[in-house]
Amino acid sequence: MSTETKQRRKRRSFTAEFKAGAVRLVLEEGKTVGQVARDLDLTETALRTWVERARADRGQGKPGALTTAEREELSRLRKENRQLQMERDFLKKAAAFFAKEGSK
Repeated sequence: MSTETKQRRKRRSFTAEFKAGAVRLVLEEGKTVGQVARDLDLTETALRTWVERARADRGQGKPGALTTAEREELSRLRKENRQLQMERDFLKKAAAFFAKEGSK
């Protein structure tokens, strides 16, 4: 092992059209994930994730794989749940405060 550390690649963002095009190369043109990733200068992990999500959206994913709509709903529900828990905790503290004040 060398003492040089491998520099991390800067995080990039891609348009939905770019992702769809990359996925199309894998699913419809039969190219491998590795080949497309090299051609488009992507990481295989990122492209594989896009392909798996596209398969799930098409109903061809692994059992239990979430579609894009389901992932968005889950994210929204988790955020709403966090908010409701914070509100509940606040109300509990307020009720305890006023119960304590009322008993004086």
